[in-house]
Amino acid sequence: MTAFRTLDDADLAGKRALVRVDLNVPMEDGKVSDTTRIDRILPTIREIADKGGKVVLLAHFGRPKGRDDKNSLRQVVPALTQALGRPVTFVDDCIGDDVAKALTAAKNGDVLLLENTRFHAGDEKNDPDFVRALAANGDLYVNDAFSAAHRAHASTEGLAHVLPAYAGRTMQAELEALSAGLDNPARPVMAIVGGAKVSTKLDLLGNLVRKVDVLAIGGGMANTFLAARGVDVGKSLCEHDLVGTAREIEEKAKAAGCEIVLPVDALVAREFKAHPSYRVVPVGGVEADEMILDAGPLSIAEVVLRLEKVKTLVWNGPFGAFELPPFDTATVAVAKAAARRVKAGELVAVAGGGDTVAAMNHAGVADDLSYVSTAGGAFLEWMEGKPLPGVEALRKA
Repeated sequence: MTAFRTLDDADLAGKRALVRVDLNVPMEDGKVSDTTRIDRILPTIREIADKGGKVVLLAHFGRPKGRDDKNSLRQVVPALTQALGRPVTFVDDCIGDDVAKALTAAKNGDVLLLENTRFHAGDEKNDPDFVRALAANGDLYVNDAFSAAHRAHASTEGLAHVLPAYAGRTMQAELEALSAGLDNPARPVMAIVGGAKVSTKLDLLGNLVRKVDVLAIGGGMANTFLAARGVDVGKSLCEHDLVGTAREIEEKAKAAGCEIVLPVDALVAREFKAHPSYRVVPVGGVEADEMILDAGPLSIAEVVLRLEKVKTLVWNGPFGAFELPPFDTATVAVAKAAARRVKAGELVAVAGGGDTVAAMNHAGVADDLSYVSTAGGAFLEWMEGKPLPGVEALRKA
C-alpha cells in the first residue's frame, strides 16, 4: 500500500481537477524539441478525462519576471494536443474570471491548459491569496510534477493544503521507484555517483555513505578522491582544495561499512575532444600534461563485479566525458551490465539527475532500467535525503 494518496483514492467524475504538470520543455524555432515531459503526463490526463473529470493543467515555463510572450505556455499547446490526441483549450491566465468562464463552458472530460503560473509572483512565494485564487477553480488537486516537488510554491505545495490532494500517475511511479531505490531498498545497495565536481555533491555523498553498501565514484569527482589518496592526476579536472573533504567522506564511509570504489586505471589524453590520441594507464601512471577522461577496463570490471552482487542500484552522473568518444566506454559498459540484470529480474536500477538521462539514452538503456527520472534538482535532493515539500504534502495522514 502506498504512503501517498493517488488517483485510486479520488472521485473524479464531474470534478474540476487542478493538475500540476511539468511542461518546462525545450524549444527550438518556436516548437517543442523534446516531448519526454509531455509524454510522461499523458496517462494522468487521460485517466481523469476518461473518468469524467475536467482536467485543468497548471504549469510553469522558464523563469519569467511577470508576464511575457517568450514564456507563454501557448506555444506548448500544439505539441500537447498532438501527443494527447484530443483538443486542449488554452486559457490566457491561471486565475480569475477567464478561467471560471472557460470551466463553465467546458464539458466533463475536456482538457484545459492555463497560462504560466509564474506570471504571478504569488506562485513562487506560495502566497496564501494566490493559493486561494488557484483553488477557486478546482474541486481537487493532483500533483504530477515530481520535478518541481522540491519547491514549496503555490502550485506545487500550497494547493495540497486547501484542496483534496493526490499524486498523479507519473508522480506515483517516481515515488514508488525512489522508495525501491533508497527508502526501502532490497539489499545490498550500490550507488554510482559521477560528474565533474565533488563540491556540488557533498550533501549527496554524505547521505549515501550512510545508506548504501557500495559507492562507486566516477567522472571528474573521482580525481579529487584519487588525489586525496596521494595519486598524481596530472592535468585532470580536480578540486585540490577539497582533498580533505574527500578524506572525511572516506572516513564516514568506513565507519558506516560502505565500500568506496574508485578507478584503478583510466583513459588519459592531452586534448579534451572526441577521438584524440589517448592511452590506457594505471591511475598512478598519469603524466603531468595528461587528463583522466574516463575509467579504464580494469575499473569497469571492478564496478561490474560489484554490480553482479547487489540487488539495488541508484545512479547519478556519468563515469567520464561521455559526450566525447571513446570516453563514453565506462558509462556505456556499466549501463549495459545494469540493464542486463534488470531484464533478468535480478536488479532494481533507478537513475536520474543532471546528465544521467542523456548518458542512459546514449548507452541505449533508458527504457531497460527500472526507472529513469527526468527530474534534476528534485531527484538530487531526494538522493541527499532532504524532504521534498510537494511530496510531503501528499502523504496519507
